[in-house]
Amino acid sequence: MTAGELGAGPIGIFDSGVGGLSVLTAVRTLLPREDLIYIADQVHVPYGSRSLAEVRGFAEGITRYLLDQDAKLVVVACNTASAAALHYLREVYPDVPFVGMEPAVKPAAESTHSGVVGVLATPATFQGELYASVIERFANNVQVLQDTCPGLVMEIDQGNLDTAEVYTILEGALKPMLEEGIDTVVLGCTHFPFVIPAIETIVGPGVRVIDPSPAIARQVQRLLEEKGLLNKTTSQSKVQYFTTGNPDQLQDLLPRLIKDSGEVNLLAWDQLDYRLF
Repeated sequence: MTAGELGAGPIGIFDSGVGGLSVLTAVRTLLPREDLIYIADQVHVPYGSRSLAEVRGFAEGITRYLLDQDAKLVVVACNTASAAALHYLREVYPDVPFVGMEPAVKPAAESTHSGVVGVLATPATFQGELYASVIERFANNVQVLQDTCPGLVMEIDQGNLDTAEVYTILEGALKPMLEEGIDTVVLGCTHFPFVIPAIETIVGPGVRVIDPSPAIARQVQRLLEEKGLLNKTTSQSKVQYFTTGNPDQLQDLLPRLIKDSGEVNLLAWDQLDYRLF
């Protein structure tokens, strides 16, 4: 598929659950004219505890579906899927522009004053070559503390953003880091921006919390401009939401998470193919 054939199609965005909605919001804010398709692979959430090979298969299936819908660019709005599949997807679909996630260790390392940075991400993200490369390139002179926040992705996917359980998980991750002197927290999972208020309550005003979503949106804009694929029409853009899980549950969460009440449709997973019900 060439850039010309991709034309004025939508931007495809996917994640294992609701986390990628933080990226979708940033893209909508920066590029309000663009049509978007969002897929939450909630039947397989969380990706972070699965093997990289398994996540790669999910990512390829979703990508094929998005390209069948004429997506002109695909955002892998999931750190785990980016670690598992981004390089592979670029090899399989060399003419398709992809934007993936990598923990924002570089800006954290550049801005830290204490020299101690905390990273919150899933086990698969920490185990991936992408994260190892980022640490090697940008964190040589910085102490990086890591935590996987077990259970937090599932809490957020269920709409639990400020419950006692969420605070317990975050305090277990952040308090040891605070004792070590962190002044920056990197959110290495797209779910985690939805609990930034809880994180800020725990770490206080002296700790910077880095949400990668705005930087991802700027990268989407840059690639579309570079390839001449920006939507220049004045017609109202549309967003289509899909889930492989429970559409009603995601429908109920949209207003809470991103102040949208769009309709959510069901996609069924069948081997490595998605089909619309």
